[in-house]
Amino acid sequence: MRAKLRPESLDEFIGQAKLKKRLKVFLDAAKGRKESLDHVLFYGPPGLGKTTLAMLLGKEMGVSVKVTSGPALARAGDLAAILTGLKKGSILFIDEIHRLNKVVEETLYSAMEDYVLDIVLGKGPSAKTVRLNLERFTIVGATTRMALVGGPMRDRFGYVQQLDFYQDEELEDVVKRTAELLQSKIDDKAAFEIAKRSRGTPRIANRLLKRIRDYAQVNSDGRIRLAETKEALEMLGIDEMGLSDADRKYLDVIKKQYDGGPVGVDNLAAALTEDVGTIEEVYEPYLMKKGLIKRTRKGRILV
Repeated sequence: MRAKLRPESLDEFIGQAKLKKRLKVFLDAAKGRKESLDHVLFYGPPGLGKTTLAMLLGKEMGVSVKVTSGPALARAGDLAAILTGLKKGSILFIDEIHRLNKVVEETLYSAMEDYVLDIVLGKGPSAKTVRLNLERFTIVGATTRMALVGGPMRDRFGYVQQLDFYQDEELEDVVKRTAELLQSKIDDKAAFEIAKRSRGTPRIANRLLKRIRDYAQVNSDGRIRLAETKEALEMLGIDEMGLSDADRKYLDVIKKQYDGGPVGVDNLAAALTEDVGTIEEVYEPYLMKKGLIKRTRKGRILV
């Protein structure tokens, strides 16, 4: 049976201390008034815990969580089918909310504000609008691209919270917790080595830990020590800054093909055979955090 790595309560959630403190206030206030939680929007780079927090809000409130994503809600009818099935206080988690269809997004406005849903029946002159009353519910949205969430949608969220990259010490705790759940023994130095090469992201830390566990199992007695950790990370192409082969290729393209920049993201995408979204959402946030590149009006440049 696979171990469940997601925490079971907000107290078990590691990192994001300021965010957790705020959420606890909002949760306690809503429970004290016996009301549903106000709508929440989480934003930040991938892998920092937006989905996990959405699940924890449901557990803390003692309500069910329905999970969907922006691309999955292609028509207003898809949204209506979900909303009419929600019970009082339920949470609807919409991942990649910036990718909502415009018509679906506009349909959601009245549902979020007034808890009603206007459905158009028929076509042409004989068409009529039917208003459905909904149970009071909570929308929890998550996005990696806050700029693509329109103002009217963003303003309808009561709480807009940013998730930031983790500190190495926090990631060390994440690694130790995951190792315990996976029933793997790990030394403190090995846990910290994994943490500092995990790009400030728990998802990456957990992924690296699993691969290092495989390496230690095959090449040693299964215990994760510093030596095995460094050997495994070298095999995986992860350097001491947490840069992967793909990151180094990105930097090499700017340095060698464009003399350090500036270079447009479309040209970078073509040279790397990656799509623009992957470069902007996966590659660049960490490289910018480490001070290796800058985004300018003319393009990307090496620092």
